[in-house]
Amino acid sequence: MTRGGMESVEVFTTEGKGRGLKAQKEFLPGDVIFAEPAYAAVVFDSLTHVVCHTCFKRQERLHRCGQCKFAYYCDRTCQRDAWLNHKNECSAIKKHGKAPTENIRLAARILWRIEREGSGLSENCLVSIDDLQNHVESFDEEEKKDLRIDVESFLEFWPAQSQQFGMQYISHIFGVINCNAFTLSDQRGLQAVGVGIFPNLCQANHDCWPNCTVIFNNGKIELRALSKISPGDELTVSYVDFLNVSEERRKQLKKQYYFDCTCEHCKKKIKDDLMLAGKEGDNKPSAETVKEVIQFSKDMLEKINKARLEGSYHEVVKLCRECLKKQEPVLGDTNIYLLRILSIASEVLSYLQMFEEAAEYAKRMVDGYMKIYHPNNAQLGMAVMRAGVTHWHAGLIEVGHSMICKAYAILLITHGPSHPITKDLEVMRVQTEMELRMFQQNEFMYYKMREAALKNQKIQVMPEPSNEAPPSLFHKKE
Repeated sequence: MTRGGMESVEVFTTEGKGRGLKAQKEFLPGDVIFAEPAYAAVVFDSLTHVVCHTCFKRQERLHRCGQCKFAYYCDRTCQRDAWLNHKNECSAIKKHGKAPTENIRLAARILWRIEREGSGLSENCLVSIDDLQNHVESFDEEEKKDLRIDVESFLEFWPAQSQQFGMQYISHIFGVINCNAFTLSDQRGLQAVGVGIFPNLCQANHDCWPNCTVIFNNGKIELRALSKISPGDELTVSYVDFLNVSEERRKQLKKQYYFDCTCEHCKKKIKDDLMLAGKEGDNKPSAETVKEVIQFSKDMLEKINKARLEGSYHEVVKLCRECLKKQEPVLGDTNIYLLRILSIASEVLSYLQMFEEAAEYAKRMVDGYMKIYHPNNAQLGMAVMRAGVTHWHAGLIEVGHSMICKAYAILLITHGPSHPITKDLEVMRVQTEMELRMFQQNEFMYYKMREAALKNQKIQVMPEPSNEAPPSLFHKKE
């Protein structure tokens, strides 16, 4: 098999779940099963001027298309590579007077490609655009109304000289975007920057405890193995974050993707007890008390999110401390409501450079995550990395280095060695290893040198806390 070729997977049909993907050979954790370029992709409306429209990298200075004044590129190479997909869009935007929304732009790019190549199987595609699920028949009234608005806006934008498509077919394309579009992240995988359609990836079914993960790397989507996969095994990915009780995950999946999850973890409610756990031991609280504190936590999370949105970070810290005071005597260390507060508190305190308190919360959060998440989970890897950096900034070099090594081992599997975030982590791993050796040889000298370094050079400020969750797998139009 060539890297990124499709020979190692096959499409099969299962009762109740429709099509799925099956492995044709054995894969080990970290193996790339296939890499797939987008059939069509666009940058989000809010980021069109700060993200390259070809490779989706965030850049300080981008070149603007001289014709439509809308598309931006890293350089002439990215601009040349984009021309086949941008040519029709460029003249349509000029004629229309402005660029339409990302949904309309994505639908137009798909239909221009169909105009060029036909709607049959494209090279290296296992299924055609025509065969992708649109779930239009499952739309509720609100979704049907949005669909009608999208189709009307599309018809206003679509040029008269381009091939004309029927209303039903245009609705099919919007339905496909609604339930199959994939979120594209920036080069470091930390921010969602665009949306694309990847027909092969669309065939992978959901499992809350999947054997594969998906990463956007160097302009392509990579499907990577998380555990050992044997020939004939179904390849599964998770459409939602696992850090939620089965009932909540099922609700989310039904609302966004129109199916009832029947995976093992949902059917048997595996780990639900951990996620809602009360404190164990002599002073074990009653079920009623646990319930009350969980409700209190939900109310507090609303206040905390409001304060975060307003950028009132000291208020966020105050509310988190207040909430933790209530939670600590009652909730178990794997309770997701406790973990959510610990996560917010450690992130905001790091930003405010209160690293010691941030490190304490980050350590507890990671200990809880380790008992809940799959050991090779990308979100776990990122959380461990952030906790490691927080400990490093706090001068807790031993724990910091150990966490950075742990995060590196996870990200090697989930992201691979060539991903920019893994490369960043490798640099941190080497740096903290050097500092750890110095610390072990002479603790006093280590702290002296650290103090001098901090005086001369302001410690690197952590990025401002984001209200967005990490980019999720599939993009759902809000």
